[in-house]
Amino acid sequence: MKKIPTWQLFAVCLLVWSTTWYVITFQVDTVAPELGVALRFCLASAVIFVLCLLRRQPLRFSAAQHRRFALQGVLLYGVSYVCVYRAEGLIVSGLVAVGFSLSPLVAGLGAWWAFGARVAPRFLVGGLLSVLGVVLISWPEITHGLRGTRAMAGVAMTLAAVLLSAGGGLVSSRNTRAGMPLWPSLAWGMLYGGLSALVLALPRLPQFVLPSGALWWLCLAYLSVAGSVLTFACYLTIQERRGPGAAATLGVMTPVLALVISTVFEGYRPDLLAVLGVGLAMAGNSLMLRREDSRAPSGPTQAARSAARQEAGTSRQ
Repeated sequence: MKKIPTWQLFAVCLLVWSTTWYVITFQVDTVAPELGVALRFCLASAVIFVLCLLRRQPLRFSAAQHRRFALQGVLLYGVSYVCVYRAEGLIVSGLVAVGFSLSPLVAGLGAWWAFGARVAPRFLVGGLLSVLGVVLISWPEITHGLRGTRAMAGVAMTLAAVLLSAGGGLVSSRNTRAGMPLWPSLAWGMLYGGLSALVLALPRLPQFVLPSGALWWLCLAYLSVAGSVLTFACYLTIQERRGPGAAATLGVMTPVLALVISTVFEGYRPDLLAVLGVGLAMAGNSLMLRREDSRAPSGPTQAARSAARQEAGTSRQ
């Protein structure tokens, strides 16, 4: 079979991950976020299990390994995505996407806390620029205070999702270090994540009515197969060919395109502060993810860079 060019893999990841933020809005308007997340990741998990069987990859693991899969899944695919879906019911999807530009900073600091990784001044400066950028973008919601309760709740949900996702990324990084195979980890992790969302949905489960419209189911299939399976296959191939640094540049480009999509389809009208904020957030991410000069002895260790870059890849929606 002909080898797919790397630029096409980049294009698939960028276009799909940029649009999934908007597609999620069609899910939250009809069905409670918990059920939408549960269905999405249980379906994605089933697809990956089939792929693992076709590739003859092992699917039987010890109880201790399943506990690691469960923790990764609950944080990275379950509760964090419930927060994302709830946030998108309160603020435009592009703002949630830009909020996730804080993920590399949170992941890098998490690697410092969990693994003792050193953090370079360049990384901290880039992180502060990203924080300032997100504050400027969210400034209208912040200044509205109590008058913008829904918007402020959306911002809070976004920040919670970023923190939970970063924690899941660190657990995933630890699982990889322990030699746990990637695709089975994804399959089991997404299954546990979907089940955790279903547990959150149980108190209101009798009230849930699955939609009959074709659009909702098409969006679910798109989010599960394209947004959760296809893009990971492309992303991991990019990472294998070009390294984690090159793959992590998607974390800089995706929020910008997602915000453009919100401007076109959701009526979002960025002001000068928002434009400046996007520029600062993207510049900060570029600075954090830039490859270290091999001559410089200082800087974050490989653990910090890998965790930050992995989080940049795994926090796509």
